[in-house]
Amino acid sequence: MTDRTAGLRLAVLDLAGTMVDDGGLRGQALAAALGPWGVHPGPAGPEAVASVARQAAGAAEEQLFERLFPQDRATARQAAAVFEDTYQALLAEHGVRPAPGAAEAVGRLREAGLAVCLCSGGSRRSLNLVLDALDWMGLADLSLCPSDAGRGRPYPDMVLTALLALDVEDVRQVLVAGGTAAAVQAGLRSGAGLVAGVLTGARSAGELTAAGASAVVGSVRELPDLVCGAGRLRQAG
Repeated sequence: MTDRTAGLRLAVLDLAGTMVDDGGLRGQALAAALGPWGVHPGPAGPEAVASVARQAAGAAEEQLFERLFPQDRATARQAAAVFEDTYQALLAEHGVRPAPGAAEAVGRLREAGLAVCLCSGGSRRSLNLVLDALDWMGLADLSLCPSDAGRGRPYPDMVLTALLALDVEDVRQVLVAGGTAAAVQAGLRSGAGLVAGVLTGARSAGELTAAGASAVVGSVRELPDLVCGAGRLRQAG
């Protein structure tokens, strides 16, 4: 692990499930978005919705609705718009909770010499609402959503955009961390030097390891120890 952590200059951190807990607001917004269509976008009914939503956890929101309505792009766009409007209203009303030790972990990473980028699969407005609610607008060096980079997870666009924006010379100097298979896949596809799974997200240690995570940590507060080559880690393999 020392070889992988040596020389890291940038940490790209998943926001939802890793840095923050929205208390189920995303699920409420999803239900509202699917309500006008009877919550039955496919022949298998609600079980299929739940399965697709879980499989798409961490991916860009528009990809979720494209999977739910693969033959009807107009409906997918309408559902995505309802989701965004509902989610933003819920965020404004209820706010979100930071993951324990999240802000402190970012501070320690920056003290260790790493720039930090926070990434979201939602819209820029939703991302800003979360950051503003937590008073995190200045917490990291950069924040990105799919519209800033081109495509969302599992594509590597946000990782590579962060690398370019923050003047990191080599993608092997990047740590990518998140709690979903999509976040792990984005890190692997980017060529990041270290891809870590975080267990506060939507996946188990086994699932994150199977997705290709180099290491798995219990929470974001363990990432600085991982970067420093210390801490109690669940090593992959």
